[in-house]
Amino acid sequence: MRKQPRQIRPASSPEPDTGQGSSSPALHAVPPSVPVASLQGDGVRAVDRALVLLRAFREEDGPLSLTELSRRAGLNMTTALRLLATLEAHGFIKRLPSGGYLLGPALLLLGDLFKRSLRMEHHVMPALERLRTASHESAAFFVREGDQRRCVFRLDSPQMVRDVAHVGEAQPLGRGAHGRSLIALETGESLPVVSRGERLAEIAAIACPVLDSKGAVAGSIGLSLPLYRFTAESEAACTPLVLHEAIAMTRDLGGDPAPLEHAAR
Repeated sequence: MRKQPRQIRPASSPEPDTGQGSSSPALHAVPPSVPVASLQGDGVRAVDRALVLLRAFREEDGPLSLTELSRRAGLNMTTALRLLATLEAHGFIKRLPSGGYLLGPALLLLGDLFKRSLRMEHHVMPALERLRTASHESAAFFVREGDQRRCVFRLDSPQMVRDVAHVGEAQPLGRGAHGRSLIALETGESLPVVSRGERLAEIAAIACPVLDSKGAVAGSIGLSLPLYRFTAESEAACTPLVLHEAIAMTRDLGGDPAPLEHAAR
């Protein structure tokens, strides 16, 4: 008896992973959203209005009614209700059985993701580059370490005559613009802090603290230059530059720049 030829069956494709295991995943996959660039006028306006609704909540608020949210956002109740339903479906809003609205847990997940993905150099280096480009002077960022301050980022001035400093150097806290800037909110000193020949006889500097999402001082950003170039004109030009970058970086880190603005000279 002749043997029948063995038939080889093609390998079956692996089953797609549906994510339906024995335990529910913490985050569920959602369909990809429509890119903002492809939205037409009404779509962009809806996104803008939804963000206005989210920003209508304040720290001291409890649950807010539809009427109050509509009033704060400047929307009619029908539009606000529709947008709130969409935000609720994505976890950005939570509606209580009583009818009140709270911010939803998706915002907490995004906030945690923001903090975990935060890299200081991503914010510091562009700010230092802007300062150096605008002033043509050396820009640096210091952090506090106990009773010292350490330079962690620096860009040297493109000019031939400039101050000399190195990343990693530790210097006393409380002396020089950066040393005073790191404790300025504790001492009540006006911002930005300006020093002239204070730590080094021939160097002037301007510095301002940067705050993190918890309101703590994350570091000090500023400019340094030879004292002979630190004229009234250069001080008037550089001081607002440093303050602006400190405020901008504070916002980038999720902080509130109000203490910096209140202490501004």
